[in-house]
Amino acid sequence: MISIGPFSVQLVLLAIVLFLAWVIARFLALRPKDDKRKAAGGLLLDAVFWGFVAARLVHIFQWRDEYLQKPLSIIAISDGGYLWWAGLLVAIMYVLWRTRKIPLLRQPVLIGMVAGMLIWLVAGNALSMMQRSSIDFPDVQLATLDQQPVSLSAYRGKPVVLNLWASWCPPCRREMPAFEQAQEQFPDIAFVMINQGESLKNVQGFLQAEQLMLNNVLLDPVSRVMHQVRARGLPTTLFFDAQRQLQGVHMGEITAAGLKSKIALYFD
Repeated sequence: MISIGPFSVQLVLLAIVLFLAWVIARFLALRPKDDKRKAAGGLLLDAVFWGFVAARLVHIFQWRDEYLQKPLSIIAISDGGYLWWAGLLVAIMYVLWRTRKIPLLRQPVLIGMVAGMLIWLVAGNALSMMQRSSIDFPDVQLATLDQQPVSLSAYRGKPVVLNLWASWCPPCRREMPAFEQAQEQFPDIAFVMINQGESLKNVQGFLQAEQLMLNNVLLDPVSRVMHQVRARGLPTTLFFDAQRQLQGVHMGEITAAGLKSKIALYFD
């Protein structure tokens, strides 16, 4: 499963984890007369917010060269670009600073944060294992731009990044230069761009108009790959290792920095 309705599974899981952490912090600060319960919940949410900001900023600094090439991609927060250890450190420091005069709040908020992190790690690993076991490498027959039949099984012995896209999809169009750049920087990885549901004429016209030089553009006129991997939206990017085992899925637009960070995570 890649998504629940229009939302990625990871995003839904994150919302659930934040809610549980908030509930735990409020429960442990159950002091109605002092109104500590409300304060604990608010403090936890504030700490999470600043943790997210820090995680994003540190990630941007780490991949600053890619972001400087396209500055607007900095605000594309859905690309998965976060350095979580930095965010957790800042969140803890924020709680310690805010509770310096109200130490009674410190323990419930920190316990709520730690509990949320543990739930995230356990549930996230379980979800990742389920996703890897439920999505097989889509070994289907497609066609090249020369109208020659080709099977995805031809991409053997190297990591494969499958991108499902369509020319009518604005996020798909915006992320194409990132894949064009990545295929040059990572020649040992096969970047396979599988068009979903469009004609050869439409695909060729789009590539020519955008002056894109992509190596592995394949046609899937009946969207067989999209159905096989149970993707509910475009673009969707899947990362398979050299043994054709799924390592990760990204639903939605991905930036150059986001793409490279996932390559480093899954294939290094």
